[in-house]
Amino acid sequence: MTNPTARKFGYPRTLVAETEHWLILVRPQQPTYGALVLVCKEEAQAFSELSVAAFADMKQAVDGIEALLRHTVAYERINYLMLMMVDPDVHLHVLPRYEGEREYAGRRFADAGWPGPPALASHVALGEEEAAALAADFAARWRS
Repeated sequence: MTNPTARKFGYPRTLVAETEHWLILVRPQQPTYGALVLVCKEEAQAFSELSVAAFADMKQAVDGIEALLRHTVAYERINYLMLMMVDPDVHLHVLPRYEGEREYAGRRFADAGWPGPPALASHVALGEEEAAALAADFAARWRS
């Protein structure tokens, strides 16, 4: 059973990868190209409630995320934001950061906040099919 936060971010159609304790999802609102959401599968609404196993498994998820985004986005920095104000289940927004623009499927993605804090209000809103297609592309790259 998945938590409401994972479903809000489009699970299962936005699923890129999964570890024992974490789901890696495409973020449908893309403030930067390649924005993801790292959602814990455990029933936890505070970071301190995670099990030791979930913390250890986070390493595998983060290693995979950074390898994927390094090769597909060519980010210059990466931000992990824990913004659990609306969606209470433990999750992090993963934003690859870069100067200029990136392009995917004919759409341009600027990092409007570069070089400062991320500009979350400035984003490319992917439709359900676009988010699912990006997730499928990323999932194929994750496995390779």
